[in-house]
Amino acid sequence: MDKFSELREKYPVFIYHSYDINDEGFSFRFTIGEYEFLPSWKWNGLKIPADMPRELIEYVIFSIGMTELVSYWKCACPPLVQVKCGALNGEQIKWWKKLYFGGLGEFFYRNGIDTDIDSFMRIEADNCDVPRFTDPFSGERKGALIPVGGGKDSIVTLELLKGMQDDNLCYIINPRKTTLDCAHTAGYADERIVGLKRSIHPELLRRNAEGWLNGHTPFSAIVAFSSYLAALITGKKYIALSNESSANEGNVNGTGVNHQYSKSTEFEQDFREYCAKWLTVPPDYFSLLRPWSEWQIAQRFVQYPKYLPVFRSCNAGSKTDSWCGKCAKCLYVYIMLSAFLDDGNLKGIFGSEMLDDPEFTDLFDGLVYPDRDKPFECVGTRDEVQLALYNAYKRRENGHVPFLLKRYISAEPERPVSLDSFFDKNNFVPEELIGLLTKEEAKD
Repeated sequence: MDKFSELREKYPVFIYHSYDINDEGFSFRFTIGEYEFLPSWKWNGLKIPADMPRELIEYVIFSIGMTELVSYWKCACPPLVQVKCGALNGEQIKWWKKLYFGGLGEFFYRNGIDTDIDSFMRIEADNCDVPRFTDPFSGERKGALIPVGGGKDSIVTLELLKGMQDDNLCYIINPRKTTLDCAHTAGYADERIVGLKRSIHPELLRRNAEGWLNGHTPFSAIVAFSSYLAALITGKKYIALSNESSANEGNVNGTGVNHQYSKSTEFEQDFREYCAKWLTVPPDYFSLLRPWSEWQIAQRFVQYPKYLPVFRSCNAGSKTDSWCGKCAKCLYVYIMLSAFLDDGNLKGIFGSEMLDDPEFTDLFDGLVYPDRDKPFECVGTRDEVQLALYNAYKRRENGHVPFLLKRYISAEPERPVSLDSFFDKNNFVPEELIGLLTKEEAKD
């Protein structure tokens, strides 16, 4: 019997028992059989106003628990999830199942799990009487809450929205030197940076060490609900994400597996609809960079050289605020920036000349060629990568051409189509902000 089937048979029920809110933060209680999980969140620059109605706050925090539970559920994949707190109706249960199934696509694929959206999980809620809410914030909502992850994308959003800076806040989950440095470099003082500190309960790590199932979950859904809570209590009008059009492209040919599912336009639309139906109050959640390609974002990012020493977007190096210089994400960002920066500058950022190292041939091919599976990282489309490589070569054709770039060009690829005028109309950017993304603005 495979591990998936074995664990489901041994542990048939996952229970979401409760959530607790106090002055320090909030926490949840989940169980699988005899194992108890108690993930917790701590306020970090956030405080619930004394006059804000409790019921809405509780429901949003309950919803954060619904996003958290999938990280714990996945270690044994019990066929039944019982929700003993909060309230969910049948339509919401379908919504959550869609999020979990789409967001676990990589997890299922990499663990060799063959399942479908109907059978992978059944959700039963003790209470289906979902309350209705009105906006509890008494003043006019102004400005944007901007989630900052430390990479080039959120930096571009910070710069595009600098005209609203006095009304904006930066939002950071588990702040670290890189994210704080990016916010500070953008001109945000500590009092304009808010967030939450999220802790994984040690029992999950113990289950992983015992050989239970592990893998990727839809983390950006946690960002969505937790940023909604932060914007709600700080009176922000917008939640301005930095997810680009290329987040919609999957990783595995012939499947719907997408490492970036919860960054996709599909999830963004689903989340907006969920808020409109079941939370029924502002703020307005959208990705400011959705109309742009990764090419345009990189093109804009290099116009802000003050961030080159501080930005980081390597998952492997996140704990040490560094670029590991070995992973697909590092190689991808290196390639995109190579179209605009010389090798000396790139070596100063990444610590080595990655395009000159044959060790990265397999990662390179996965990023470049459509007949290969794309690496499971937040990376752009093949068209964007090929355009960057073409322009990187043009910068270097009269000098030293790095090994991987020479190898790519020697195959005489077709000249890539320009993406300078790319504009994805399937976006939710408010009318008053869409002008920030026009071609003329991008080239100022």
